[in-house]
Amino acid sequence: MTFQNTREFAQSLDAQDELRKYRDEFHFPHVNGKQVIYFTGNSLGLQPKRTKTYVDEVMNDWANLAVEGHFYSDKPWWDYQERFAVPLSDIVGAKPTEVGVMNTLTVNLHLLMVSFYNPTPHKYKIICEEKAFPSDQYMFQSQVKFHGFDPKDAIVEIKRREGEANIRLEDVLAKIEEVGSELALVLIGGVNYYTGQVFDMKTITAAGQNQGAYVGWDLAHAAGNIKLELHDWNVDFAAWCSYKYMNSGPGNASGFFVHEKHHNDKELKRFAGWYGHNKERRFKMEPDFDPVHGADGWQISNLPILSLAPYLASVEMFAEVGMDKLITKRNLITAYLEFILHEIDKELEGADFEILTPANQEERGCQLSVYLHGQGRELFERLMKNGVITDWREPNVIRLAPAPFYCSYEDMYEFGQILKKLISNK
Repeated sequence: MTFQNTREFAQSLDAQDELRKYRDEFHFPHVNGKQVIYFTGNSLGLQPKRTKTYVDEVMNDWANLAVEGHFYSDKPWWDYQERFAVPLSDIVGAKPTEVGVMNTLTVNLHLLMVSFYNPTPHKYKIICEEKAFPSDQYMFQSQVKFHGFDPKDAIVEIKRREGEANIRLEDVLAKIEEVGSELALVLIGGVNYYTGQVFDMKTITAAGQNQGAYVGWDLAHAAGNIKLELHDWNVDFAAWCSYKYMNSGPGNASGFFVHEKHHNDKELKRFAGWYGHNKERRFKMEPDFDPVHGADGWQISNLPILSLAPYLASVEMFAEVGMDKLITKRNLITAYLEFILHEIDKELEGADFEILTPANQEERGCQLSVYLHGQGRELFERLMKNGVITDWREPNVIRLAPAPFYCSYEDMYEFGQILKKLISNK
């Protein structure tokens, strides 16, 4: 498609947008009395309007039924989480028995590492990417220390080449082969939070497993954003938060995946709890743990229903639309935003932008990380005051994520006009 940097062209794309009605299903903040242009769905998604209905339903059941809500509400609480199995499996490319919801992201990664990181004196190293999200870095450090290893030795980071913004696949594969028999675990962010680079999860998973290691993925920036096929890629485990592209609310519950090949492995360690116990016998209060078959057998505690209600509202919205349609719009709107940035770069002296995110659509989702040469945090702050909600990352990067559920093509055009004006009036 040949793009044009005009409002009329942007409006024509919106008129053809199959998902345009969903924009009205979200609450937008306002700045100076005007609805914002929202680019931070990669940090916290907007609130769907239907969320309140789901939360109110739980609150009303609690008020009217009290403890009996566990069994007699319209969506009984004791198996509330089972409603996520089908929609989540479609979002991440899994079987319904391979996915579940519990806790929050880093908690789930720690719990999954109980099963999938059991180092020995000769097989103890973890491969991750350079500049992994800090929570992952802290998790790795604490895990290897817990097992008695030195993080400087046990944690192997795959680094970018000098002068390059992204990590090359061949460098990932070379590092996996180099670590070889010492490799216990590969655990990488499926989409790098800083650059927006999408890793080749299928190829990396196979390479790690060829060395006898487990391979897991932190899908915080991937779930609800990119096409995932966790079952077919033979991924051992994964976890993701729900408050970014899946719009479930701040700090909300995490989804997780455990491949079915591990479901019957009685030698695989796990931390146990009441809600992971055999569902049919759970209320018999038996002393010995008998795990639920499937991913739900990794659950520990009673589920936080008030947190799950907004998440359920969101995944049911995903089920209505499907990932294929979201990805089709994501590709087009991200390409249009990229075009707008390049146009401004050409038009204005001093607008020296470097897009760190790969240009290849197969290697990115809906985030563009833009290095602002010659600009500073002041530009970011002025954008915010002008109703453009973006995300700042040191030393000089703004992250722009045009989430396809609620961002419009006219938003992209309007952003370009605001950005051009702010740079011109610097």
